[in-house]
Amino acid sequence: MTTDDATAEPGPERLPSPWASRPFQLFFTARSSSLLADGMLMVSLTTAVLGAGHGAGGVGYALAAWMTPIALLVLFGGVLADRFTPQVMMVCADLARMMAMLVLAALLVTTEVRLWQIMVLMAFSGAATAMFQPGVASMVPQVAPDIQRANALLRISEAMSALIGPGLAGLLVAYWQVAGSYLVIAAAYGLSALVLVPLRRLDVVREEGDEPVWHRLRTGWQEFRSRSWLWGVIVVWAVYGLFVFGPALPLGAALLTEQHGATGYGWIASADGAGTILGGLLGMRVRPARPLVAGACAMFCFALNPLAPALGWSFTFTLLTGVLAGCGFAFWGVMWATSVQSHIPLAVLSRVYAYDVAGSIMAIPLGRALAGPASEAFGADRVLLFSSAVSVICLAVMLAVPAIRGLGRGPGKLDVPPDPLAPEEVPGPVRNPA
Repeated sequence: MTTDDATAEPGPERLPSPWASRPFQLFFTARSSSLLADGMLMVSLTTAVLGAGHGAGGVGYALAAWMTPIALLVLFGGVLADRFTPQVMMVCADLARMMAMLVLAALLVTTEVRLWQIMVLMAFSGAATAMFQPGVASMVPQVAPDIQRANALLRISEAMSALIGPGLAGLLVAYWQVAGSYLVIAAAYGLSALVLVPLRRLDVVREEGDEPVWHRLRTGWQEFRSRSWLWGVIVVWAVYGLFVFGPALPLGAALLTEQHGATGYGWIASADGAGTILGGLLGMRVRPARPLVAGACAMFCFALNPLAPALGWSFTFTLLTGVLAGCGFAFWGVMWATSVQSHIPLAVLSRVYAYDVAGSIMAIPLGRALAGPASEAFGADRVLLFSSAVSVICLAVMLAVPAIRGLGRGPGKLDVPPDPLAPEEVPGPVRNPA
């Protein structure tokens, strides 16, 4: 361990494992359940829309109906999470998503479902997701004694859900019709809400006062813009989303399927998932003195993701690049989430995280929309080569910013959160200073 590590945060041997915290066990179960539902949703939605005869265009409209409310409302979700506590908002959001899935399952069984009905229900589910997501970040410091390990475990759960969810949905659609898959998705959201309910007894940080929503939004914005390392990363990440994340998935999938077949592409996607799990495991063990520097260096591996299909590398080599790209992306995610959660006051963390989410994802749909015309004009391989180059440039710019490069580890969190099911009065966790 370096001197910086010793001064910034106690060593891992002095911090209890997240599994020692009953609140984290509950939160991890809830988060894993909702992630599994999210992983199943895209396969189930695509099957439902196509099965109803609305075609590929209908799938696009349904996805847009789901994603648009997330982008538009996530900032308000952050405000409400700080006002009414993240746990309350997450439970309400899970119940809302459960009801939307149950209604959609009923429509698929009893009527000839129309596209506008699917779009309305997906928009409702997307709005609930916008209320759910900001609370995820602000709950972690309050349920886990070791924030970094907790984020690593959540990243592994996310990777497992991404691997298992689509396959499970496919099996349910094949053997129990698409309505059955929506019933399981609804049950997963319901389980998430049920497991989150006991966490109401945590002494969570809650913002008091009767300030209007716009004032609370402005407070969150001031907290966001006052930290140059924070908004600097998000600015770079918006460019990254537009030119790298946006075109990499659709164009990369098309080229990899053409080069290695559908089965080969499936194995490559699985390799990416395996790399994500590996990156999460790495995030549990490695505690760099400069987390954002270490995470950005790991993200250089992600430049291989668009590069492999662009250059037509062999199946074995492409499989290896998938592992490296997934590992780098997951390790960066752990370092970033831990940095945000340990440097931002808990009272405004949900709002600041909402600005993070909004800035990070806003450019991705535009990048995907432009991927098709760009590939027709220049060729998919050249577009992906450009994406790989932009990936390297963006990360180099990030590392060149002194505020990002110099950010150390945040203050440690030494106390173990209390068991919210215990009958005695529960003391509150130590709050992280700004």
